[in-house]
Amino acid sequence: MAMKNTPKKLYKTMQGRLVDIDRLRAANEMVPAIGNMRVNARGDVLGNGGKVVKTKEQKMQEYYQTPAGQVSDVKHRVQPAQDNTPKALSQQQLSNANNVAQQAPQGKKIDLFKPKKGIDAALDGIE
Repeated sequence: MAMKNTPKKLYKTMQGRLVDIDRLRAANEMVPAIGNMRVNARGDVLGNGGKVVKTKEQKMQEYYQTPAGQVSDVKHRVQPAQDNTPKALSQQQLSNANNVAQQAPQGKKIDLFKPKKGIDAALDGIE
């Protein structure tokens, strides 16, 4: 069985020039990518001076060797669970709370807030 030759990806620009994308990618494979990830266009991790620290193949091999959902070896602090259940009050505490509520000074009553609509809302605050 004979192998089929894949056609080159040639694109025509607006100005009529032909551009071979695969050749352009291959020519700029080792150029550092723009951004803060410190990788080149191929995907290799770069160190100081643009030297390759870890190749793309090594990164992919590490990724597929670790099973999904595996717990890391780094220990994290576990926060103790807070008890948010309401606690029962004793009779003495209830009577103290009622006494405090009765002794509180009675102020003037405030009407419930009703949002204004339309022109009333626009004119609110203008005197």
